[in-house]
Amino acid sequence: MSDPLFEVDETGEDLTRADEAASSAELSPAEKAATREGHVGLAEGALMRADELVAGYLPGVNILRGCDFYLQDGELVGIIGPNGAGKSTLLKALFGLIPVRSGTVTLRGENITSAPAHRLVSLGVGYVPQNNNVFPSLTIEENMQMGVYLRPKTFENRFDYVVDLFPLLGERRKGKAGSLSGGERQMVAMGRALMMDPSVLLLDEPSAGLSPAYQDEVFIRCRRINATGVSIIMVEQNARRCLQICDRGYVLDQGRNAYTDTGESLMHDPKVIELYLGTLAKAQ
Repeated sequence: MSDPLFEVDETGEDLTRADEAASSAELSPAEKAATREGHVGLAEGALMRADELVAGYLPGVNILRGCDFYLQDGELVGIIGPNGAGKSTLLKALFGLIPVRSGTVTLRGENITSAPAHRLVSLGVGYVPQNNNVFPSLTIEENMQMGVYLRPKTFENRFDYVVDLFPLLGERRKGKAGSLSGGERQMVAMGRALMMDPSVLLLDEPSAGLSPAYQDEVFIRCRRINATGVSIIMVEQNARRCLQICDRGYVLDQGRNAYTDTGESLMHDPKVIELYLGTLAKAQ
């Protein structure tokens, strides 16, 4: 017979409810918001929401272990954390690219857990992967056409919108995407995802591998896209820069939420600085 005061979590670690209650009293606001109770209270009416996600790539190996997440309409939310924390895995789980073993993902209250990509795109979700995110043998214009394959008649109108955000794409529309620099390719990838007029845009490390100048350009463009009404979920290794531009941030650790708060608050949270942003941030 099991002891009602004794629990075993998914990692096999022994927990007592008394210990949990005691530790809960010591949590910072960012830690409390990252708890299951905090999430349930804050996620009401969210545009996109994930609850208690358990997911991974290999059978029996879970990268996400009860992860919660929410995005309100109009927000730019950043996801940071150490390597292997499950940041990109969470993004892929939201977009149905990996098996979700338990938990749910909803969009405007509709269950979209493990929905196929074409359905998610038609519902207004765009996704930009970190790597191999353009068709290098196609021109920029042809890449944009691929972005509206479900609605080809909207091409001209949507292309005008994208060129307003990324003027270079209009200037070089007949050039091959394979001839572009890494930063320029990132603009193509983001532009193509925007061609379907998404309400939610998922960005997986958009600044990865770019020069400092192009990194800044990507962050500026993300903020501009958000200002047009597109809600954004961004996974980033450049944690401090991400927190500077996002409305809210999540710190993931070992497949679970460790902290969530405004980007500004997380940048100045002593625990987040010490564990994830480094001592350099403390000096700044």
